[in-house]
Amino acid sequence: METLLNKFSSLSTEETNLKFETYFSLLTEWNNKFNLTTIKERSDVYSKHFADSIAAIDIVEGRVLDIGAGAGFPSIPLKIFKPSLKVVMADSLNKRIIFLNEVIKTLDLKDIEAVHTRAEDIKEKESFDCVVSRAVAPLVTLAEYMLPFVKLGGIAVAYKSERIDDEIREADFAVRKLGGKIKKKTVFLDEETERTLVVMEKKKSSPQKYPRSGNKPRLNPIILK
Repeated sequence: METLLNKFSSLSTEETNLKFETYFSLLTEWNNKFNLTTIKERSDVYSKHFADSIAAIDIVEGRVLDIGAGAGFPSIPLKIFKPSLKVVMADSLNKRIIFLNEVIKTLDLKDIEAVHTRAEDIKEKESFDCVVSRAVAPLVTLAEYMLPFVKLGGIAVAYKSERIDDEIREADFAVRKLGGKIKKKTVFLDEETERTLVVMEKKKSSPQKYPRSGNKPRLNPIILK
């Protein structure tokens, strides 16, 4: 089976290679000021951030929202390889937004913006073809942060490690309550590690009150009691 590093290499061109090198340089420079990631070695950034981010490249289409975008993973690597995507990156820390705007400007990326906001304050409900999130929260919490913004027929994609069965069972009630249906797709990251993409299809509209404010999705997740 094709590894994600091999997939990354197969998609790469001279132009994309230059963009990723510039992205890595910016990440290294800004990491000294803002502590954007604990992963700093070039080989690790390429394998654990860049290559990992494109795990969902075959299923992410159209208008995309990245919840908790952080340093731009997975949305910027996806955008570099798939320029047709229209991307909104949302994060609650302004220092990350400042960095993301610098990346957008330096790489000359089009149809992509970084927005300083919490997920519960985003106004565009059910208007995105795809919502992505990576290393942000447990799946039961992510379901509430993601599914209300997915249009009918669209998908939410949560990047997870291989040990996800318990999270999926815990989140199933919340996903169904929010109008979704869980699927699971596994992609090999390398010979020893698997990356699990939890894909939630949007089957019906989410109740208007979600996502709840006041950090309730984390403190009081939707769990069948």
